[in-house]
Amino acid sequence: MARMRVISINVNGIRSAARKGFYHWLRRQKADVVCLQELKAQVDQLTERQFWPPSFNCYYHPAERKGYSGVGIYARHEPDEVVQGLGWDDFDREGRWIEARFGRLSVISLYLPSGSSSEERQQVKFDVMERLTPVLQQLRGDGREYVICGDWNIAHTKADIKNWRGNLKNSGFLPEERAWLDLLFDGQGWVDGFRVVNQDADEYTWWSNRGQAWAKNVGWRIDYQVVTPGIGAQIEAARIYRDKRFSDHAPLIMDYAYDV
Repeated sequence: MARMRVISINVNGIRSAARKGFYHWLRRQKADVVCLQELKAQVDQLTERQFWPPSFNCYYHPAERKGYSGVGIYARHEPDEVVQGLGWDDFDREGRWIEARFGRLSVISLYLPSGSSSEERQQVKFDVMERLTPVLQQLRGDGREYVICGDWNIAHTKADIKNWRGNLKNSGFLPEERAWLDLLFDGQGWVDGFRVVNQDADEYTWWSNRGQAWAKNVGWRIDYQVVTPGIGAQIEAARIYRDKRFSDHAPLIMDYAYDV
C-alpha cells in the first residue's frame, strides 16, 4: 500500500537545529514531505550542503527581516508547483506560508504569528486569523486535498496544554483563539489530523525554556497537521518525536495511506 510520511517542525532557527543534529536525524526518517517553520535565516545564509539534503527538492520562503520567521518545504517527489505566500504584503514579508502541490494534493507549511510578545503582535495575530478564515473556507471547498502543517500558536483544548488554568488569559490559549479553531474544525470541516489516531493525554509539541518545562513535560500542543476529511480518513499513525531535542518544538510525524 502507498504511504506518505509528513513531518512538521518549528526549528526555531534552522542553523541552530542543524547544530543540534536535525539533519542527521532527518536522514533516517523516510519522510516524503518535511514542513519547516521559523527558519530565522535568509537563503544566502544556507549555503552549506546540509541545508539542501540531496534526497529532497528544497524550497525556502524566508522573511525579509533577518533572523526572523520564515518557512520551508522539503519534498522527495518534485511538486507540480510551489506557491510562496498568500499575496498579502505584510504576511508574506514575514515568510509564513509556502504550498507544494502534487496532483490534487497540497501540502502547506504555515507559521501563524505569535501574540505573546506584545498586545500589538496579538492584534496582528487576530487580524491574520480573520483574514485566513475565508481563505481556509475556500480551500476546504475547492475539491483538493490539503495537509496544512505548522506552528499554529494555539492550543485547542484543555487536553492540549498542561497548565490550562494558568493560561486562560495568555496568548495561545485565549478563548477567541480556541473558538477560531472550533470554527475551522466544527464549522468548516477541517480535521485535526493528530487526534484522528492519537487521543493520548500529555501529548505536547512545545515547551517553554523557563523552569523545568521540558523535563516535567509541562507543554503545549500548538503544532498541527490540519487536513481535509478525505486525506484525514487515510491517516495511519501520528507521533511526536521527543528522544532528541532540536528546538523548543518537537517534530510531529504523521503517516498517510496516500500515494504522492
